[in-house]
Amino acid sequence: MNLEHVYAVMSVLAGIVFLYTLVAKRIENSVISGPIVYVGLGLLLGEKGFGIISGSIEGNDLRPFADLTLALILFSDAAHSNLRVLKEKAIYPARMLLLGLPGAIIVGFLLAVVIFDVLSVIEAAILATMLAATDAALGKAVISNPKVPAPVREGLNVESGLNDGLCVPILLLLISIATSSADTEIGVSHGIMVFAEELGIGMLVGLSLAYVGAKLLYWSAKIAWLSEVWGQLTVGAIALCSFGLAQTLHGSGYIAAFTGGLLFGHLVSRHTHRLVLATESIAELLAMLTWILFGAAVVGRILGLFSANMVVYSLLSLSVVRMLPIYLSFSKTDVPAKHRLFMGWFGPRGLASIVFTIIVLDAELPGAKFIALAVTCTVILSLILHGVSARFLAERMGKDEPDS
Repeated sequence: MNLEHVYAVMSVLAGIVFLYTLVAKRIENSVISGPIVYVGLGLLLGEKGFGIISGSIEGNDLRPFADLTLALILFSDAAHSNLRVLKEKAIYPARMLLLGLPGAIIVGFLLAVVIFDVLSVIEAAILATMLAATDAALGKAVISNPKVPAPVREGLNVESGLNDGLCVPILLLLISIATSSADTEIGVSHGIMVFAEELGIGMLVGLSLAYVGAKLLYWSAKIAWLSEVWGQLTVGAIALCSFGLAQTLHGSGYIAAFTGGLLFGHLVSRHTHRLVLATESIAELLAMLTWILFGAAVVGRILGLFSANMVVYSLLSLSVVRMLPIYLSFSKTDVPAKHRLFMGWFGPRGLASIVFTIIVLDAELPGAKFIALAVTCTVILSLILHGVSARFLAERMGKDEPDS
């Protein structure tokens, strides 16, 4: 891609960002979600459209955008969490993570074995794991909607913030088994060690940097060293530092970003909104660019390659595979059925699944390309189905519980 073309792409994307800012609120209040618009724009700008975004852009180019976006979104969403509600209703995220998540992986695995005869047993488990993680960015329309009962919002927020971090070590364990040239036990042993490292290092890094960052921020403000302009970058810097350091130390950057955000939000609770606002804006911009690239570099090329059984599996993954385990995870509790169904449905797949796809493609598994197609099909359907239904179902929840 020559320099002139880079400038042309830059000007087009900047123009799109400007125009979108003018209508963002209107779109947010409609049945069409932002990501649907972004992917549609990517299709128009890609090879199958006007060809403005070059075909030289590959799926791997999405990884940095997706990682940075997730880090900022996870940290800022966690910072806004209502810890009082979480403490009172910890059963919501706890049941979804400890029972619903493993249940979704198991059900997804069993269906993948039945539906896809081209995948090995390990590859079927890998596909199920990749699609078990929900997307914090796509769930924002529900999590930020005050009409949705607070326990449901906080439960979904914590679940989406932690489940991708929990899925990473499981995914690495399965890849380790699938690619191990030695005894399978070696792969399992290594994978379990990776699992413990990902969780432990991620939490340690996230909590440590958030604590130190918050204390330094207060100290700087107290002695009047904090600039109004540069102060807007502090939260994003802590989030990205947490993510990057955890990844460097072989921990989970996702766990680091979310747990760090929880602690940071608690420590600066009186100023959270003002401090986090700029970070949220940057995250939204990165999310837009990621989805546009996804539409141009991925969706446009493979839209006609989905088989019937892929579409069936994707629809099942978004419904039965997710909703049944989540519903059953609240058995013998007083959590209302409508809450269970709502939380079961709002498990959108997006950026985390895209990152997982790139990891699997890099591992060069025999069924990697097939898995990538199945995941992409699920993400596209999730963008449409969850995007269209988010506002309508949130409004319905608000009518059912006017005092929530």
